[in-house]
Amino acid sequence: MPRASARHILVKTEAECAKLKKEIEGGAAFADLAKKHSSCPSGRSGGDLGEFGPGQMVPEFDTVVFSAPVGKVQGPVKTQFGYHLIEITKRA
Repeated sequence: MPRASARHILVKTEAECAKLKKEIEGGAAFADLAKKHSSCPSGRSGGDLGEFGPGQMVPEFDTVVFSAPVGKVQGPVKTQFGYHLIEITKRA
């Protein structure tokens, strides 16, 4: 069974998500932005979600985590919770 580790930033709007992605691409630290902007409790730990397997996250999130390149920020990804920026930190 594949496993992955990821971190994310969850916000209410696609525009806010896109703005944060630009900041990260410009050199801002993902963890710092997660602590400041994420509405998910994981924001306190820099957005870190730890390790999980397929089916443990909502389908839209799972699809990205188990298919996108490791280390590259993905998003905005829309789920029932809002808009996410996702960075896969490890996949095995």
